[in-house]
Amino acid sequence: MMNKQKRMVIFVSGGGTNCENLIRYFQGRTDVEIPLVVSNRDDAFALVRAERLGVKTTVVNKAQLNDPEVMLPLLQKVEADWLVLAGFLPLIPTYLIEAYPQHIVNLHPALLPKFGGKGMWGHHVHEAVKAAGETETGMTVHYVSPICDGGQIIAQFSVALSSTDTVDDIAEKEHELEMLHFPEVIDQLISAS
Repeated sequence: MMNKQKRMVIFVSGGGTNCENLIRYFQGRTDVEIPLVVSNRDDAFALVRAERLGVKTTVVNKAQLNDPEVMLPLLQKVEADWLVLAGFLPLIPTYLIEAYPQHIVNLHPALLPKFGGKGMWGHHVHEAVKAAGETETGMTVHYVSPICDGGQIIAQFSVALSSTDTVDDIAEKEHELEMLHFPEVIDQLISAS
């Protein structure tokens, strides 16, 4: 019997390099489709990237994100199996976590449990890594739970830092890991489901 095609919806807030990387990685595949990219910001460049690659997009505000009567029908309409957060900043409401148990995945730009939690995103994370004098940084892929950055860790990848690395250097090294590993981890997860 053929396995049902898995459908992944990507959630974004910003520039969308990871979003574009995921779309390109899965393009042309028959086993995985990305029917929709959701953003909480109408000015997120990720929306432009997705549309250029032929993926539909939609914008939801905070009230809509927190309303099951808005989000659940939206996700059911595209038959979403997986929700992948690729730089999505708002907290995912509990009802969505309950509707998609162990099927919502987030990317965090540090080696959790260090440098996670409220306010720890993007450059804030890299600044904290630099301030702490860390000798390595990395990325964490984890399941989303009701606790910010507190879900079960799926995979981590690290890179060495030197004391001369600037915050921008740290960000660049960590981002290279994301580009290399995030699609593969998502692929393995989805393929195993």
